[in-house]
Amino acid sequence: MNRFQNPYLAALLLRLSLGLMYLSHGALKLFVFGPAGTAGYFASLGLPGFLGYIAIAVEIGGGLLLLAGIWARWVALLLIPQLLGAIVLVHAANGWMFANPGGGWEYPAFLIAASLVVFLQGDAKRSIPA
Repeated sequence: MNRFQNPYLAALLLRLSLGLMYLSHGALKLFVFGPAGTAGYFASLGLPGFLGYIAIAVEIGGGLLLLAGIWARWVALLLIPQLLGAIVLVHAANGWMFANPGGGWEYPAFLIAASLVVFLQGDAKRSIPA
């Protein structure tokens, strides 16, 4: 292994990037759309509105846990159903490219793959394992 190969740093960068992504999406729902607006959007999809509040909590809580390295592999795994729901209920009908109107399913699918990698890597040296 040369000085540019560091699997621990690679795992850290992936976990932090994923944590920031989840945190920012939760913050968007909380501070831009608002809890009531997010719940209303979920209701417009035919889902119970309270799931919008849960989505905010899951994304912010999951993002913070990933950033802190607390149970990171299990948190990453448990965030996948929310992304699958986003694909099936919102983005699948919009095509592959996320730049499509309404956002395609490319981005959530990539995030699922990244979350699976964090899970499969196991707990890093400087994280708190489950």
